[in-house]
Parts: sequence; structure tokens; C-alpha cells
Amino acid sequence: MSFKHITSRDNPIFKYLKKLAENARERRAEGKTLLDGVHLIESYCEAFGEPELVIIPEGKSSLEATSLMQRLEHVNTIMFPTLMFAELTPVATSTGILAMVKKPNLILPGHINFALMLEDIQDPGNLGSMLRTALGAGVDAVYLSKGCTDAWSPKALRGGQGAQFYLPIIEGVDMVETIQNFAGNTYATAMDGESLYAQDLTKPTAFVIGNEGAGLSHAVLQTASHRVSIPMHHNLESLNAAAAAAVCLFERKRQVS
Repeated sequence: MSFKHITSRDNPIFKYLKKLAENARERRAEGKTLLDGVHLIESYCEAFGEPELVIIPEGKSSLEATSLMQRLEHVNTIMFPTLMFAELTPVATSTGILAMVKKPNLILPGHINFALMLEDIQDPGNLGSMLRTALGAGVDAVYLSKGCTDAWSPKALRGGQGAQFYLPIIEGVDMVETIQNFAGNTYATAMDGESLYAQDLTKPTAFVIGNEGAGLSHAVLQTASHRVSIPMHHNLESLNAAAAAAVCLFERKRQVS
């Protein structure tokens, strides 16, 4: 294990890590990302083994972070001043530990019975929440359109709480083509759709959720085999995209349980 204390923003290691934290293109090119927090790092270690690098701030870390550092004491470690460390973390209050890891390549199952398709989701926290919900509901795979935010950004990873380590995610897809190729029923969420609760979701099912503000594109709405909506009280038009995804996915889980 090597230990480095870096205090300059001009240091090439700091510049590299900052690019990973901020730039999706860099993460794709390098096949790496940063994990923030004890839970995420522990989840990664359980699934794939040790990280390539541990990053810590000067000063005192939380008890949980200190304990994890002790378990990873033979992994190369870098310490930054507090303000430099804060530039790498996606949250205002970090637990005091980051890790650089390789992005895992998960194999798609041979037959996909349950899928989530997301078009142009922009908020990384929303995306992470959807991925976490999808894992909990038993989704086989998630498809992200070319306009979606990066599933491997630190904020999306934090929102997903490790879902990305277990759930196959296919990024940059043509959504119309993906819907056409799905061997089952595709349900596009729309305000003018039929009630979600009137659908038979026991067959192979894919839900298609759209952008937080604009919803689904016309082409996607025309391609999906069904349009569904979630019945609302008090004239509320719609739910947050992540909340709508949760309702749809767990209604399917309820029907097949």
C-alpha cells in the first residue's frame, strides 16, 4: 500500500479524480468512477472486491469511515485537504471517504421478463432513485436513452445506493428501437393513459418513463403497446418521475407475487 498526501490542485492525480467526478465522458473513456460514502464502498467490495484507490480528507473522519479505512489499509490511499476533498464529493456533508473503482460490466439475463426504460431523465438523484427502486422490484434490466444523465455519476450512484452494482444497465439506447425489440408488453406512462391498475402485468412487461418536465416523446408514445396513467386525487396531474416509476414497478411486483 502506498500513501500520498497531496495539497496542490495542480497535482495530476487530483485533476484526474476531479474529471472522474465531473465528466461523464471521462468516466466512459476510463471505465472508472468515484464512490462516495461507507455504504456504497462496502457494497462494491461485497460484489467485486477492493477498490483501486481510497481517498480521504485531512482531519477526523466518521467512526464508520475510520473502520472501513482500517479494513482497506493495504489499498493505495490519498489524502487531500478538506476543501480539495469536498470538490470530489457529490454531497455537502460527506462521511469522509471516497473510492475510485472500475465500473462493473454486468451480463444481461438470457430472457428479460421485466424491464424499465427511461427516456431523457436529467436529474442524477432521480435516476439513482429509480435504479434503486428497480432493483427492489425485481427488474431484470434498465435501458437509458441517449439523453439520460450518466448512471455512474457520483450523484446517481449515491441515489442508487449500490443498485448499479447488481442491476444490468444499458445506456445510450435508441428508445423506439428498444421498445420495438422488447418481447412483451410495453407501458408508456402518460396523463391520458388507461389506469395502471386495470392492466394485466403478469406477462413480460416493460415500463417506459419520460423526462421529469416534458414526459415521453411523441415517437415513444406512438411505439409503446399501451399507455397507462396512475389515478390521482385532488386533480393532481402527475407524480415525480421517480415516484411514478416506483408505483408502476411495484404494482407489477404485486401482481406476479
